[in-house]
Amino acid sequence: MWPLSSVFSTEPLPTIEGRGVYLRVPQMKDFGPWHDLREASRAFLTPWEPLWPADDLTRGAFRRRLRRYARDILADEAYPFFVFRASDHVLLGGLTLSNVRRGVCQAASLGYWMGAPYAGQGYMKAAVSALLPAAYDLLHLRRIEAACMPTNGPSIHLLESCGFVREGYSREYLCINGVWEDHILFARLRHDTALSGPMRRSHLRQVPPAAQ
Repeated sequence: MWPLSSVFSTEPLPTIEGRGVYLRVPQMKDFGPWHDLREASRAFLTPWEPLWPADDLTRGAFRRRLRRYARDILADEAYPFFVFRASDHVLLGGLTLSNVRRGVCQAASLGYWMGAPYAGQGYMKAAVSALLPAAYDLLHLRRIEAACMPTNGPSIHLLESCGFVREGYSREYLCINGVWEDHILFARLRHDTALSGPMRRSHLRQVPPAAQ
């Protein structure tokens, strides 16, 4: 488990650097940018996500989300991150390693979302490419799983370009936007390589004060 302090701490949290982006655990100060980006991206995101609760974008719901994140991290069950553009610290989206399984499995599930204004510009590929080495080297995982709907061409392209391999097809796998949808199942093993070349090795750093 990473030595992460509470998400409510004022101390800098470990951050993962990637190509033009960085990833860090969400904090309460992110509420405004997160709210604005999610609201502006509602029509773009809802076809691919579970139904949003009525209060999903409220400050109280965000605070509860952070509490859940903190519990998940401390329990070594999930590791959530927001994705920021390195040049100006703008929030771009988020991704999570969830359903962490230990013992003889050493696996987790990858999920992600990208704000509508930043989709299709390579940011999520950079974020996933940065997260994978950290998942293997720091979390000691050997298998990262992901799933996406057959109609989600950009997500399929993202996973395959990051070295994920199609392993199956699951009927009515997840309830998305109120409908039980089929999903293509992908996985990437520690020794798999991305189609576009070897991944750049990411590393942890402390966010400078200006980025806090």
